[in-house]
Amino acid sequence: MSLPLPLRAADKQEQSADVVCVGETMIVLSPQDDRPLAEQSALGLAIGGAESNVACGLAGLGHRAAWLSRVGDDPFGRRVLAELTARGVDVSAVETDPERPTGIYFKDPGPDRTRTHYYRGGSAATGMGPELARHPALRQARVVHLSGVAAALSDSCARLLEAMLGCRPTRGPLVSFDVNHRPALWRGGREDAARSLLALARTADIVFVGRDEAEELWGAARPDDIEALLGSAPVVVVKDAEYGATSYVGGVRTFVPSLPTKVVEPVGAGDAFAAGYLTGVLENRAERSRLRLGHLAATAALRTRDDVPVMPPRAEIDRCLALDEHAWATTAPR
Repeated sequence: MSLPLPLRAADKQEQSADVVCVGETMIVLSPQDDRPLAEQSALGLAIGGAESNVACGLAGLGHRAAWLSRVGDDPFGRRVLAELTARGVDVSAVETDPERPTGIYFKDPGPDRTRTHYYRGGSAATGMGPELARHPALRQARVVHLSGVAAALSDSCARLLEAMLGCRPTRGPLVSFDVNHRPALWRGGREDAARSLLALARTADIVFVGRDEAEELWGAARPDDIEALLGSAPVVVVKDAEYGATSYVGGVRTFVPSLPTKVVEPVGAGDAFAAGYLTGVLENRAERSRLRLGHLAATAALRTRDDVPVMPPRAEIDRCLALDEHAWATTAPR
């Protein structure tokens, strides 16, 4: 089974994005080595946000991607727009808020994992609301990508996602949803997050969810259990870190193992996976190739400290997609 992608009129193809990603992007301040934040004297400045990371990944893989959101009328907001534009993402529909700031977060390396400290309360993006669901850019896209991060930012953002995932036109764009559970954002705790994210996921066309977060949220520990829980979604993709990813499309189960790689930092890998998988959807590839594209993009993210990696060249992608199953499972990308 393959979900039919909406077609665009020929005269709109050049100015319309293949995928529109909706959500918050922040300034990221990061140490340049493995020492914890408290021991640093200088930090590097970049940008990061789940949905714009996906947009950058799609642009890096050769597709027209747009990001829709709000930023503050401040130097940080201008930096976000400039950097996304430089990465090939269309930001023409982004609104600038003269009253609210652009959000910021810090990375804090540790022996077990990198922690993040967010300063986004009252940010410009938290002012997004359901009226944004009527934006023309969304109607012209082939795919709209959302995540559970935006759902937790504010009550108005939650209503925006409900509007975008609720009553949708039959011939409108596919809606992709990454559960992306961020416990610290949910004021109502795990129960509130579990209820809200499950309702949103069940109304999407394509759902991405980590096996670990599904277990934490809903007590579903196995991919088959997760698919049964989300069975109303036409496509469910369960990511299981270093083990692999399992998709369910029209009752057909497909598993592709992860690629062997040395992990520098895991932040952004899930977003890169979504960008790779959606690339396969846009290119009408077979399901196994869609999952492989997700792994290739995620591996690129795992090998860098940046939230947004440089995507593999097409020649490397084509080489890896052509591998047999044994060679795939044992060959690291170049």
